[in-house]
Amino acid sequence: MAEDRTSYDAFVKFLSTPISDGQPFVLETQHAVSLHFDHFATQSFMSLRNPEKLTLGYTRAMMGFLLLRPAPTHICMIGLGGGSLAKYCYRHLPEVAIDAVEISPEVIALRDVFRIPADDARFKVICADGADYLMQDDIRTDVILLDAFVAEGMASRCANLAFFAACRERLTETGVLVINLTDDDPAIPQHLEWLRSVFGVCYAIVRCGDDSNFVAFAWKSGQRLPPRQVLFERALSFAFADELKLSATARHLKEGERLDPKRLVWREQGQGHWEIGG
Repeated sequence: MAEDRTSYDAFVKFLSTPISDGQPFVLETQHAVSLHFDHFATQSFMSLRNPEKLTLGYTRAMMGFLLLRPAPTHICMIGLGGGSLAKYCYRHLPEVAIDAVEISPEVIALRDVFRIPADDARFKVICADGADYLMQDDIRTDVILLDAFVAEGMASRCANLAFFAACRERLTETGVLVINLTDDDPAIPQHLEWLRSVFGVCYAIVRCGDDSNFVAFAWKSGQRLPPRQVLFERALSFAFADELKLSATARHLKEGERLDPKRLVWREQGQGHWEIGG
């Protein structure tokens, strides 16, 4: 009962605390720590019992890049947040170098709260605007994980045709761009149009069933997705496939390959959101 009361008091304090100017707020309960920019959305969630677990469904879906690039050597993350993806990749992909680019020094200052590893030979956190960072000609990476959200939604400088074109330029020849999108973003059809303009037919979108997100994938190879069976075999080659639900992501990738933006349907029920129509 005492633990329940402590968590309840923490939540009441969270709801009664004004959150403005994009400043991060950390909600700490008996069982979890979460990061927020407002009272409505959770930017990052960490279980205290298992700090490295990918609790939010969209983060597991974003790991689907492994189905397209099974053995990357370098990952660039745009947006650190609570570091869920950074921690997971750092632990489970020990041969991979990781650069996490975060624009907010206030968010970076929370890295110990979220148990994000210290910088070392293969992991570093860079305080910079992700759009500026990826405009540098000398950046080359196998995977770009774009999860760049501010209080108002996806950072505008990371959501336009020029930025997606820069991402493609920075990718190696078989590189993959992965983008987290919230399903209430009015601009999702436009994002898909831009991806199609930059990557041609080499894109897919995945609906995250257990939270309010889509994840878009775009790849530089110029090839269509491998057959479903090949994707399933790749998924099962990873020891952590079950906890990431990689087989489900493989299925959804094939379903969302080359999705026509016109198939997205806006639903007004409850909070307005996009769904994939027939």
